[in-house]
Amino acid sequence: MTAVLEGLSHLHRGKVRDLYLVGDDLLLVASDRLSAFDVVMREPIPDKGRVLTAMTAFWCDELAGVVPTALLTCAPEQIDLAIPGFGAATSLAGRTMLAKRAEMIPLECIVRARLAGQAYEEYAARGTIHSMEAPRGLELADPLPEPMFTPSTKAAAGHDENISFDAACRLVGDALAHEVRDVCLAVFDVAQRRVAEAGLVLADTKFELGLIDGAVTLCDEVVTPDSSRLWPADSIVRGAAPPAFDKQPFRDWLASQPWDRTPPPPGVPRDVVLETSRRYVAAYERVTGRSLTDWYGAAS
Repeated sequence: MTAVLEGLSHLHRGKVRDLYLVGDDLLLVASDRLSAFDVVMREPIPDKGRVLTAMTAFWCDELAGVVPTALLTCAPEQIDLAIPGFGAATSLAGRTMLAKRAEMIPLECIVRARLAGQAYEEYAARGTIHSMEAPRGLELADPLPEPMFTPSTKAAAGHDENISFDAACRLVGDALAHEVRDVCLAVFDVAQRRVAEAGLVLADTKFELGLIDGAVTLCDEVVTPDSSRLWPADSIVRGAAPPAFDKQPFRDWLASQPWDRTPPPPGVPRDVVLETSRRYVAAYERVTGRSLTDWYGAAS
């Protein structure tokens, strides 16, 4: 643990992020850890935490007129005002967000525009998506008639469970479920159009929402390679998994290994680590039109 964090209350260690309490706010530190199939790999992915943080900051700015966001600042000099000494902690620069604390809504809020991942597996087996009706005759990577809100539960341990929208209504109440769905679809629409300008397709993404002063608020990471499938628009072939600017290629490599998806994970070769890092950096730079070297924490 970095010395400047030792005096803070450590609330939670996730697969990728560590959360600390700072007064009434939260400090979110994105590590370079990589998880797949709910297991954290032993090998860190260089620059991954900076990419997740920089991309989230970009999207929070882009979405400011659509939904409130919890992000307060990523600037080390601003965080230093709340945590004296933070500005000197160079290992935290660029991977840390100061955010408002929210009452989190117990749903993983997934929006899908293309058939992929678990949704494709369910569709191929049963013809449904999250137990909801879906058009017949779709293949892998096909577009859905319109973006689809496909929630899942948040599991404290183990795997999240994909659920229908009706089940989400029962879990959080009709009014909140409908508001969450509408917010997610509106945010997805903006993100989808912005990504398209970069020659990419946002196949799906997962949002985390919470309540701050009663208002539905976008929290945690936003449209990052960890939470989204980003495909080159000119490389999509019906029935095939497209090359991706996200962690799906790593999942595909891992799935090809003789491993039962329980800890410990297999060792990751250096070339796979570096290629995964390259894809994360490329995702940020292509979507935002910015260089990661201009973001906080770049190696001098």
